[in-house]
Amino acid sequence: MRLDNKHVAILATDGFEQVELTSPRKALEENGARADIISPKSGKIKGWKHTDWGDEFKVDVTLGDADPNDYDALVLPGGVMNPDALRTDSKALQFVRAFFEKGKPVAAICHGAQTMINAMTVEGRTLTSYPAIRKDLENAGAIWLDKEVVVDQGLVTSRSPADLEAFNKKMVEEIAEGEHKRQKRSVETA
Repeated sequence: MRLDNKHVAILATDGFEQVELTSPRKALEENGARADIISPKSGKIKGWKHTDWGDEFKVDVTLGDADPNDYDALVLPGGVMNPDALRTDSKALQFVRAFFEKGKPVAAICHGAQTMINAMTVEGRTLTSYPAIRKDLENAGAIWLDKEVVVDQGLVTSRSPADLEAFNKKMVEEIAEGEHKRQKRSVETA
């Protein structure tokens, strides 16, 4: 599936699991999409490689300047620190929620789904995540499955870096399909 003319936002800040940003970004670009790193901070953000700090990555657009209408889809990498910071940032929550309100594809891996909890976009959704946040998601009304990848009307989720191959494949498929009206309806009722 080609993603020519698709523009994808990758929302992250310091402490994202590095491979959960680099691998999806590579898959997007190899399939013709343009992928921008969006962050609350300008300049560079620093990745996390398993147990220690990783590389720095250039922020393409600061969150304050990013318009969800300019993007066809959203990717939420995990890591522990990254979503923990994003889920308390009101601009990040508004940005995430806008993709659901428009029915645009969203792909979240590992702890990335934590940001969706605070954006109030998981109630009634079937998804997966890193097992440590299972109860958080269930308490927010999500249906949690222990599978390498779960797709629910444009929402693609996976558990960990071990699932990246399946995650990337489904992410590309859902973005190629475009907007999902049922995803939009699920947020409007939340």
